[in-house]
This record gives sequence, structure tokens and C-alpha cells, in this order.
Amino acid sequence: MDQSAHDRRIDYIELPAADVARLKQFYIDVFGWEFTDYGPDYTSFSDGRLAGGLRHEEQRPGKGTLVVIYAVDLEAIREVVVASGGEVTRETFDFPGGRRFHFSDPGGNEIAVWSDR
Repeated sequence: MDQSAHDRRIDYIELPAADVARLKQFYIDVFGWEFTDYGPDYTSFSDGRLAGGLRHEEQRPGKGTLVVIYAVDLEAIREVVVASGGEVTRETFDFPGGRRFHFSDPGGNEIAVWSDR
């Protein structure tokens, strides 16, 4: 499937984990998920259908699962997010798979949007 088929669709989810290794083992034991480690603070998983990650972060109320949406044109989507009332909470940054930014929607939910380099 080409990347345009993924445009503006939920592509990935991230779960916060105070102890990444412990949470990783939990999902292996319970669901049989497969993992790829990217250092001690991040691991990605696949359940055979959906991909996601566990990121080291102290868990706190109101901060939980991060839904990540793919966009072919990251900058254009950022402009629409802001124009539509979203608030950028983390400016665009590079990561091993591409680039992304985070925003808060009008309901207070944090969402990330990513794109290839």
C-alpha cells in the first residue's frame, strides 16, 4: 500500500510506561505481541495488525495512550490543526522513522501526526 493510502488515518498508538521492560513483558505474556527495542526508553510492538510503542514516561492523570496519525504533508496538516482550534504542544521533531508534532484537540486530547522524512 502506498503512503497516500495511509494519509490522515490512525497509524500507530503509544502507551506511557514508567517501566518499559516490565510493561513489554506483560504484553508478551498476555497477548504474544512482538517487540523491537530502540534503547531502554522506547520499544515498538506489533500485534499482527496494528503497530505501536511503549515510551518511558511517568504516568500521570490525564496523560495516557497517544494516538498517532500519518500524514503525507506534515506541514499542511499542522496548519489545518492550528486553524481549526488545535494547539501544538510539541513542535515538529525528528525521530528514527521520520518527523512528527503533537497537538491538543479542543477536547484536551493529545494527538501526534507523523510523516516520512
